[in-house]
Parts: sequence; structure tokens; C-alpha cells
Amino acid sequence: MQEMNNPTALRDEYLLEVNNLVKWFPIKSSFFKRTIGNVKAVDGVSFKIRRGETMGLVGESGCGKSTCGRTILRLQEKTSGEVRLDGQDIFALNKDQLRKLRPRMQIVFQDPYSSLSPRLPIGEIVGEAVREHDIVPPNEFDDYITRVMDVCGLPPYYKDRYPHEFSGGQRQRICIARALALSPDFIVCDEPVSALDVSIQAQIINLLKRLQADFGLTYLFISHDLSVVEHISDTVGVMYLGNMVEYAATEKIFANPLNPYTQALFSAIPIPDPDAHIHRIILEGSIPSPANPPSGCKFHTRCSHCTEVCKYAPPEWLEVEEGHWCACHLYDDADAKARADEAVRKARSGEAAGKAV
Repeated sequence: MQEMNNPTALRDEYLLEVNNLVKWFPIKSSFFKRTIGNVKAVDGVSFKIRRGETMGLVGESGCGKSTCGRTILRLQEKTSGEVRLDGQDIFALNKDQLRKLRPRMQIVFQDPYSSLSPRLPIGEIVGEAVREHDIVPPNEFDDYITRVMDVCGLPPYYKDRYPHEFSGGQRQRICIARALALSPDFIVCDEPVSALDVSIQAQIINLLKRLQADFGLTYLFISHDLSVVEHISDTVGVMYLGNMVEYAATEKIFANPLNPYTQALFSAIPIPDPDAHIHRIILEGSIPSPANPPSGCKFHTRCSHCTEVCKYAPPEWLEVEEGHWCACHLYDDADAKARADEAVRKARSGEAAGKAV
């Protein structure tokens, strides 16, 4: 089965590089259809993923996780920024070049019920893109699909059945087989276990880990379940309202979360011990609208550590300790603090001028 994945020579330590990625959705007026604002779904996100590793991406609903994953795959066009897969700028490719690159980057969608066509048998669902991209010769097609399904725990007689005949866990295995059939290097797992019960979640997670070990796959794993993310991820990024607020190796970020939002998020992880004392951090208020985010630090309206500078100056993305990045004024170095104070001074001068007028 090893022939399904032919890894390229290691030209670089990182397979995926995302630099200042922005994706805004325009808000149109009802009559003239003019753009009157933007929903800032992804607002300047940067990270890297090493070959053969998994990066977990977490955050509240509506923070931009799924939009980030889909934009990375160019399922929707960016507003600005850069995404490089194996050194290639994905958004600089023309239609034909992008089509050749498509098999190398795949996605497993969140809902296994709506992501499979009810009109196609399983063999055709798994093999449709294989035939389209000429992955194998026609005379080897049937055997190839059988091998792909077998790797994902699907018996060959499933090929003639339809999606409505399967449970949620089986359908998600079909979705994984469909992605794996194209011999990808990179897979976005967009909350692949959120619709499944706990026992089936464990089976799917173990399948993903086994496939990664066998074929050298690289994952971006988007999830709400922090326990699952801790189990499967090598690194973790935390998003809030379109921005990355913290990034580090899994062990480091779970042992010592720096950003107040990350601390609140991680305090919600249940501990299977009735005698354990849990210090739960309750965030007051609701997440602001991405169409009209707060000035300065977007989290300052809900943060117990908020100071005056947080209301005016966005925090810089700084490496607080080796490999541990955070965007929070609590960890500003001398240069960042000076720039933040200058931003506060200019903002206050602007407010004073506005009141004078």
C-alpha cells in the first residue's frame, strides 16, 4: 500500500507556511449593492506546519477556524496574505497549475452526512477524483479503490452501497478514504469527529494517526474538543475573532497557557476526577461581531487583565519563550511596549481632536 503515497524529497522542514493570511467577506447594501463593511473572518493569521506533523487549531465558534482551513486550500479566494505548500505559493498558481496541485491537499469535512453525495455508491465516491486526476491506469482502478478502502477499515463489498446505509463513523471513514485515495501530502481535518459519539471518535482519531504514520501525512486538525486536540496534535494554535492569539508545541501550551483567552479556554477542559479542584475561568459577555471588532486587542472587552493600552493598541505577535508565540500586552518587550504606548498616545490625540470639533 506504500505506493499510494510517494513523498517528495525533504526540501524544507515545513510543508505548509501561512503568512499574514486575511479573508474578509464584504457586506453589501440591500439596494445599491455597495460594500458597506466587511466580516473579518480571518484577519492576519501566520503559522507553519512541519512535514508529517499535526497542528491543532482551536477557538470558539465563529472565530474563523474553518474559514482559515478552506482558504488555505483555496476553496475560497484570499483577501491578502500568502500560503505556501512545499514552497509553492498556492494563490499565485493559474487554473491548470492549481488542478495539478489539488491531489496533494485534501479536506475531511465536519459533517459526514452532508459531505457525501446520496446518489453515488461508495466505490464511485472514493474513486471519482482518482479517475478525474488519472491517479492510476483504468485497468488498475478497481483494485486501487479496494486497497484504499481496506486501509480505512472498509470492506470491499461496501463499494456498491450508498451513504444512507452507513452509520456516522462509517461515513467518516468513507470521507477519509476519499481524501487518502489521491495520495495527498496535506489534509485539513475540519472537526472530523464532532458529529460522532465518543467511542467512534476514538476509532477515527486512531485511524488518522495510523494513516499519518504509514504515509507521512501532514494534518491541520480543526476542533472544539481540546482533549482530542491534545491527543493528536504536535503543535496547537488558538484563534480568537479572526486572529491567532497563541501558538506553541502541544505539551508547552497545555502546561503553561500564556494568553488570558487560552487560559479561559483550557480551564473548561473536564477532568475525570470527582475530587479534583477545577479553577474555571468564566468569560463575561459574548464574542463581538467580526464585522465590527473592538479596537486595540479584540479580547479586551472580555479580559480580566485588560489595561488602558489594550483598548487602543493591538498586541504584537511575539515569541515569549522559545517556540511559544503569543499576542498579548502582558508579554510585551521594551520595543513592543514603546510602540504600544505611541499607538495609545496617537489614539487619544485623535479622540481629543474629534471632541474639539
